[in-house]
Amino acid sequence: MVTAYCRFLPFLLLFPYLSPLVIVIQSQRNSYHARRGGQRKVEILQQAATLGQGVPVIILLHELSEYEGVWSILPMINKSEETTVTLAAVLQVLSRYQVQEEWFLGRRLHDNEASIIHHYAFSEDPISFGYPDPAAGWALSAPLLQRLAERLQHENLKSDFTIDLKHEIALYIWEEGNGPKLTAVPEFCTEQRDDCATTFTTYLPNCGDPVLKKDVFVAVKTCRKFHSERVPVVKATWEKDAGLLEYYSDVPDASIPTISLGVPNTERGHCGKTFAILRRFLSQTLPKADWLLIVDDDTLISLPRLRRLLRCYDPTEAVILGERYGYGLVQKGYSYSTGGAGMVLSRTAVSRLLSSGCSCYSDDAPDDMVLGRCFTALRVPITHSPLFHQARPNDYPETLISMHQAISFHKHWNINPVAVYRDWLQDAQPRDEL
Repeated sequence: MVTAYCRFLPFLLLFPYLSPLVIVIQSQRNSYHARRGGQRKVEILQQAATLGQGVPVIILLHELSEYEGVWSILPMINKSEETTVTLAAVLQVLSRYQVQEEWFLGRRLHDNEASIIHHYAFSEDPISFGYPDPAAGWALSAPLLQRLAERLQHENLKSDFTIDLKHEIALYIWEEGNGPKLTAVPEFCTEQRDDCATTFTTYLPNCGDPVLKKDVFVAVKTCRKFHSERVPVVKATWEKDAGLLEYYSDVPDASIPTISLGVPNTERGHCGKTFAILRRFLSQTLPKADWLLIVDDDTLISLPRLRRLLRCYDPTEAVILGERYGYGLVQKGYSYSTGGAGMVLSRTAVSRLLSSGCSCYSDDAPDDMVLGRCFTALRVPITHSPLFHQARPNDYPETLISMHQAISFHKHWNINPVAVYRDWLQDAQPRDEL
């Protein structure tokens, strides 16, 4: 959940003495996100100059350290790079709270039902526990930050995995009832209102025309037992939006058709199959595409939205994009892009990976985690987008995903996957794109 925090904490805790406000922008090392974070920093500094009340300390998270896992630290006031701050309004909001007390402030989210991504926490009453919406920004008072720092120096974290940072941070701060719960602040907004101190633009920016269909190669991982169960769902929903697509299975099946890569099916991870896909992507067998999308056969995805998002990224840069998780981050572990949500890799990233010699330790190793470990060793950042989802829509707060133009969801458990695709991923008026 929290990584490398003790190392950077003395640096962070000095700031309240230099300025009453520290703003941490959740920027990323990818060139597009670093540029967006820099733009937000300039906007806030321009507001501060107009106010003439001193200059807040603004930290771009990706500049705090070269360590890839720094994204999971506990910041003072945290905002997405797509969150707009009205500085005067933020200062007015924060002035309502006694600075010598412990405060955890933000826009409150809660689970409507027990969620697998939160390990079914508060299953008897999931609405009772609130956690912050990162799109609206959230804040910690200096006394709370100081106590958390001391606690982190002497206490081991309970899990090696970072899955949903906003929920895990709220749990850590709450400390089984010994710490503060999130205080809802109505001025921390995701929709524009006159009284908003923060507002949110979008996680699906408009960077120009979507990339062309021929620039995205789609690899669907399947196996014999799911040919008649899952593959028909793909064909009934999003396959039609793909320009280049192949199904990879443990057996060839001309009716689909599937391709066997000579890797036996495994019940756990699919590392052997995924690395075979990576090698095939770079081979002369396939048309040369800028991007590779690897998905499971029970992944639901909007390819038009993905192509729009990919316009923001440079395919000549080593990019791996998806929903970011972390493993062992406190012990200098690694981040990885979750496989079920869909993993997007630039051709440059695939080439660097295969040239490095990094490989599976077994065919049934978890492919997404092995890729994360390899890219961390290569100093290639895992780029996060909250539009990718490892679970189903009902595993997330509806107030959170309803404002997203989601790109993917995963799993068919207890849902009608075709209805989920229609309700959450299918655009009403799809554009014709080559």
